[in-house]
Amino acid sequence: MNAKPVIVGGGPAGMSAAMELARHGVECVLLDEASRVGGVVYRGPLREGVVLDYLGERYRDNMQALHREFEQHRARVDIRLNTRIVGGSDNELFALSQDDQVAPIPYSQLLLAAGCHERSVPFPGWTTPGVIMLGGLQLQIKSGVVKPLGRTVLVGTGPLLPLVACQLHRAGAEVAGVYEASAFGRLAKEAIALLNQPQLFLDGLSMVAYLKRHGIPLHYGWGVVEAHGEAELSEVTVAPYDADWNADLTRTRRFPAQTLAVGYGFIPRTQLTQQMGLEHHYADDGFLKPASDDWQRSSRDNIHLAGDIGGLRGGEAAMISGRIAALSMLLQLGKLDERQALSQRQRLLDELASILRFRKGIDSFTRRGRGQLALPARDTVICRCEHATRQDIDTALEQGVNDLISLKMRTRVSMGDCQGKMCVGYCSDRLREHTGKRDVGWIRPRFPLDPLPFSAFSAIDAQQTEEEI
Repeated sequence: MNAKPVIVGGGPAGMSAAMELARHGVECVLLDEASRVGGVVYRGPLREGVVLDYLGERYRDNMQALHREFEQHRARVDIRLNTRIVGGSDNELFALSQDDQVAPIPYSQLLLAAGCHERSVPFPGWTTPGVIMLGGLQLQIKSGVVKPLGRTVLVGTGPLLPLVACQLHRAGAEVAGVYEASAFGRLAKEAIALLNQPQLFLDGLSMVAYLKRHGIPLHYGWGVVEAHGEAELSEVTVAPYDADWNADLTRTRRFPAQTLAVGYGFIPRTQLTQQMGLEHHYADDGFLKPASDDWQRSSRDNIHLAGDIGGLRGGEAAMISGRIAALSMLLQLGKLDERQALSQRQRLLDELASILRFRKGIDSFTRRGRGQLALPARDTVICRCEHATRQDIDTALEQGVNDLISLKMRTRVSMGDCQGKMCVGYCSDRLREHTGKRDVGWIRPRFPLDPLPFSAFSAIDAQQTEEEI
């Protein structure tokens, strides 16, 4: 039995937890599916020698500071990169290594810090080559690999929109326009909450000023309607949105574009927490998230959660939640007594409270409107794996389907390789809109979480054979 704590996710939350454990002399195993630690936010370029000055000085300084601090504790961390977790049970995980072998990883304590994935918003043309998720586009320029092709349009909501627009422009890309779905008045109402993080507030103002200085239009209260093109994207149509994000189709604008980045928010990455049977509940924004307490403990005492997997609060909050989870594990391991752990946790909770007040302002500004659910046409594909269309879903609803499992059985949504990562958000929203119910269930992922070759289990077969001999 491996007595070391195991951390899934090498982003800010996982790195901070590993460092906190190391400071108290505890060794751990850190697993990440990427080739570098840092997560989507702070992974950095994939090639040596790539300079990321276009991402901004503050971003570069923060990323370098995190990696420098992590290096100081690296000797106590067993880092296993290019390792994907495909399932788990009460006392072990199942990991797919870079040589395509599945192997069990036992744990006595576990921290899940698997992050989040982007919320898909289906609309006519959203599967056209050239249409990309906003976070995915930013990850590409962060990795220093590629830049978007031609005239680029950004649509969505939240501070990531102007941030990516500035980064793209500094990197030399042609940014044709930015379309924020929420009205400016909603942002102004949240000014007091946003001032809880003055530096981030000033960063936001400077980004808007940068866009204006370089002639990049930023439109509030506008959103995507349709993407056009055969083999690849050629044009984009946008329209003004009302307060509930209903598009005014009498005032559409259509213009040429070769890249369309779409960013309407994120969903916690709960495939593993669901597969392991942890307790979950619905968040106000309609996504499912695992339950956790003030120690970041899940519904099982030895399994903790940190970062965006337990709620979308950003990089700084992720680091704090990772440290709190580590304190809880140190308490359980007897490395801290209760008084010490409580005192240190309270300082972290105080830091977190200020961030959460800021985050509440952001969440209120970017609150999604139901009107966007009307964007797909009858033949618009909703589930890309199984090619289920809006018409398929509408027919199922008219026939009385009122929960996600029944919708899956009737239309095959989420039965493909991605197990609903792309379509479950839209399907859940449609069901809640149609039924008026807050909880319409969720589609529980099955093992393995990702497609695997049968040969991947040869390591487990060999181990079992040795045990039998």
